[in-house]
Amino acid sequence: MRTALWRRRSALAAALCTAAATAVLAVAPPSAAAPAGPPARPAAPATPSPSLTDHPLTAAPSPLDNPLKGFARFYFPGDNQNSGYPRSLAWSYFGLSEVMTSATNCATYDWSIVDNALNEIASYGNQAAIRLYMEYPGGTGSHPGNAIPHCFDGHVTYRNNTFWGTVSPDYDSPYLLSAVSNFIAAFGARYDGDPRIGFINLGLVGLWGEWHTWPFDTDTADGYPNLMPTDAHGAQVIQAFDTAFNKTKLEVRYPDSAGGAANTRDIGYHDDSFCYREGSPLAGVTLPQSMGGADYAQLQRALNMGVENKWITSSMGGEVRPEIQSSAFSSWPGGSGQVDNMKACIELEHTTWKINQTSQSYSPTDPNVAAAVRLMGYDLSATHAYYQNTVSGSTATVGVTLANNGVAPFYYPWTVTLGLKDSAGTVVKTWDTPWDLRTVQPLKIRAFPDWGVGADPTYRDFGYPQYFQSAVSLTGVATGSYQLVMRVKNPLEALSPAAKKLRFGNTTQNADGWLGLGGIGVGTTGSDTTAPSTPGGLASPAKTASSVSLTWTASTDNVGVTGYQILRGGTQVGTATGTSYTDSGLSASTAYTYTIRAYDAAGNVSAASSPLTVTTNAGGGTDTTAPSTPAGLASPAKTASSVSLTWTASTDNVGVTGYRVLRGGTQVGTATGTSYTDSGLTASTAYTYTVQAYDAAGNVSAASSPLTVTTNAGGGGGGIGLDDFDGNPAYPSAAKNDLAKWTGGNCFLNGGGNGVVAGGALTLQYNNCGWFGSDVNTDVSAYTYLVVRIKGNAGGEQSHFNLSLGGTTKVFGDYTLDGGGHPAITTAYQDIKIPLVANGISRTSPGQLAMGFWYGGNSSISIEHFSFTN
Repeated sequence: MRTALWRRRSALAAALCTAAATAVLAVAPPSAAAPAGPPARPAAPATPSPSLTDHPLTAAPSPLDNPLKGFARFYFPGDNQNSGYPRSLAWSYFGLSEVMTSATNCATYDWSIVDNALNEIASYGNQAAIRLYMEYPGGTGSHPGNAIPHCFDGHVTYRNNTFWGTVSPDYDSPYLLSAVSNFIAAFGARYDGDPRIGFINLGLVGLWGEWHTWPFDTDTADGYPNLMPTDAHGAQVIQAFDTAFNKTKLEVRYPDSAGGAANTRDIGYHDDSFCYREGSPLAGVTLPQSMGGADYAQLQRALNMGVENKWITSSMGGEVRPEIQSSAFSSWPGGSGQVDNMKACIELEHTTWKINQTSQSYSPTDPNVAAAVRLMGYDLSATHAYYQNTVSGSTATVGVTLANNGVAPFYYPWTVTLGLKDSAGTVVKTWDTPWDLRTVQPLKIRAFPDWGVGADPTYRDFGYPQYFQSAVSLTGVATGSYQLVMRVKNPLEALSPAAKKLRFGNTTQNADGWLGLGGIGVGTTGSDTTAPSTPGGLASPAKTASSVSLTWTASTDNVGVTGYQILRGGTQVGTATGTSYTDSGLSASTAYTYTIRAYDAAGNVSAASSPLTVTTNAGGGTDTTAPSTPAGLASPAKTASSVSLTWTASTDNVGVTGYRVLRGGTQVGTATGTSYTDSGLTASTAYTYTVQAYDAAGNVSAASSPLTVTTNAGGGGGGIGLDDFDGNPAYPSAAKNDLAKWTGGNCFLNGGGNGVVAGGALTLQYNNCGWFGSDVNTDVSAYTYLVVRIKGNAGGEQSHFNLSLGGTTKVFGDYTLDGGGHPAITTAYQDIKIPLVANGISRTSPGQLAMGFWYGGNSSISIEHFSFTN
């Protein structure tokens, strides 16, 4: 049975933010006997030697930017890779033709474009997840839409995917399969085990390298021929990757890609519609049918193939569906609307990482997002250290118990190192151990309802607190008191001093990567086991709407105080070496409770200070003066359905933030400048307007003198309106345009990444990142023009974005208008009429109207409508 799956592919242009394109995948998963069922628990670990002293360690929240987990954002050359929400991963596409550059020799490769990206990503301390492709609808802006190497020309048959306007190579061609296999072998020889790369996605096949070519796929009943390779030939590609890469983790889109050819190999899966719900009624595309998912959902496919436990050895990546990124964690741990049960998605897929471009605008203090990020992948803490407090011989035995509170193991054999720090905090001795972090499996796993082991949610014991033990040589270590420490070496440190450190969820975890295990004495000197005195006098000498400054009196210690831990609400938020600290990024008018603890070089921690509760200032400060009343309200233009308004600027003692526009006494929109267009009105109708100014403190002026305007009589004329942005359907929550088809945006600076609809217009604020899409998927052969009613904040924005429609993608200012001119955006609304045929836009298969903002521009545009007319 074939199933049509409507989904939107993130069409991130260039190294762009994410985007969406409608695609129907009619891929029937191969049949399988049954789900695998609950996995057997690993063998229980060894127990500590009774001769060693137990040193319990205190848990604390783990860092949000631990390596190889959490959110990845797209790589943009020259961008600050560490701005926004904490992360350690970057995602990038590359076209195959950008590496296979010779037109005559498919066996020569230019890796510079890959190396340049990897080097820049590594310079920020991050690791990359990458994919190569041959066909990408519309291109990415900096990478080609057609990335078929020219050395295939004359040897491989090319076919047209007329829905997407792409060219597909014959994936069954022996010439192609040989060239691709040779490329993959060279790819692995160069990059397998490269510390700059965390994950490689098995692309190369299909649209975006996603292993589908909808609608030209295996479901030929719709009249479209099949452009996908046979399962046997797809399996050849998968086998080539598996042979070439034995160290770097691999992922493929579906558990049933190429008939499930990856399922017996060390290859994970890549769900790039993660935790989304679609259709009517809504059904999940990640969770299985037993939890309200569709029959084509990612985890249903895994259950069908019996590979739902593949995560034990293979990573699970993908992308949070672009349409829900701005609201994905608003209802954590559950979901709402198109967001499915997010905690269940993470727990049952055993998610390690996801592309999430909108995470750049998440608050670092959002507790929902933090809970999700910590749950993803591994979340390691040291629960106990075992060693003798004083060692007088030439060796010492050290044991550590590690627990994993995440949903997946750490997938790489990074080296675990023990060390000694002296009283000055200097590491004076280190020992590498054979300890394998990959064996620290999650303590609990969530059961699928399909397993029949209990009502959802049912959690089963799986991993154990894993015990590791090594004997270390004390040769050359001077007699004295030390702090015993442990760290995990990120191999990227050999290439980049900024490499993110793998850190544990413990109070004694230091930013340098070293985890304090406790004090130890070498020789005849006893170890330091005395904690510093409790800090006193905690006070707040200053505060703002977003920060609290703290001071306290110094603690004392028998050896010396190393520093102080600052706790907000019982959770450590920072450390200080002195007696002051400023906590930033807070919410206005909110009470926060702080305590302070002192610690020494031996890892001894004092009791917490007396708590101090501080309420941040109100966001408006002390400004109580309203702006002056707007004047000169006028209407320079009107239509049958809209009224344009202008007025003179108000003044304010601090500054005017914006203006409220009222129609009949009810606010219908806001504006930051002195103009506004009210749309969606009725023809031949009188409307009365007033305008009020407001400032950042919330002070509002008196209303302007009223202005009554009568709209023009209706003119008819026909045409199709794609969207007039009148707020019905609601944007972005309804995700529908006026054709009742999908629409949405991502990576904009306003509206949580989606842009904002207000006052009858969609305003998109951008800074070299942004994507907007609106599905047409309607034959517009009866119409001559695409009409875009648009204005810019500064004018000249036509060079800041491209527009894709019906197989054509051009920078907006490069479209040709009647008479040979080109679009030029001004600060006033105008109708820009783009001839469809003259610009090569398919009217029979227009597909999706999409705009990508990745050309270095920093501004905003407002659009009143898209329509097709004569």
